[in-house]
Amino acid sequence: MPSTTSRDGGAGSRIADSLRDAILRGVYAPGARIRQEDLAAEFGASRLPVRDALRILESDGLVTLVANTGAWVSHLSLDECQEVYQIRERIEPLLLRYSAEHLDAETVDRLAALADRMQAGTDVETFLRLDREFHLLSYSAAQTSILGETVQRLWNSTQHYRRAFTLLIGPDASRAVHYEHQLLVAALRRGDIDDAERVLFGHIRRTRLELLQHPELFQQP
Repeated sequence: MPSTTSRDGGAGSRIADSLRDAILRGVYAPGARIRQEDLAAEFGASRLPVRDALRILESDGLVTLVANTGAWVSHLSLDECQEVYQIRERIEPLLLRYSAEHLDAETVDRLAALADRMQAGTDVETFLRLDREFHLLSYSAAQTSILGETVQRLWNSTQHYRRAFTLLIGPDASRAVHYEHQLLVAALRRGDIDDAERVLFGHIRRTRLELLQHPELFQQP
């Protein structure tokens, strides 16, 4: 029979997985209060696995815990988001470089298929899911101990703002996003890592500059 600790640890991970998915899908808005008692009731769990789940999500960059006060969905100010995007502009091309030399032809084909699916679709949530899959797949062959986890945490912290950006941009800007995805795939396919880095840098930078034009997105209700 498994120990209580093992059961609680497994329950904590399952709760974290479910809550992570809900936060990334926008079910919980940035700054929303997360009440342990509500989660315990929703998942039929005790407070211990709920606390474990919240600690996992804190390490993911999705939840902010305040001692003796509670938990909230992490929220970025405009300045914080700009800083995160500037960090991403600099470190994601490096992570792509680490990955690109190990990407096989099958993975590049999968990236091309994802780019085509994004270009053909119109649903925002589907686009966000495929976009995340596309970029994280492009980094998946990197052999790093720190950089990959750091990038994923930064992606988590900016998910809400990518959603807001996607809802705001018009058809012309959407075409630019898809064109950049196709350029990135083409650079990876021909093994031009320098060009792939340049495309990715501009891709992230353009989103940052667009978000700068909409400070209202960072105001908490």
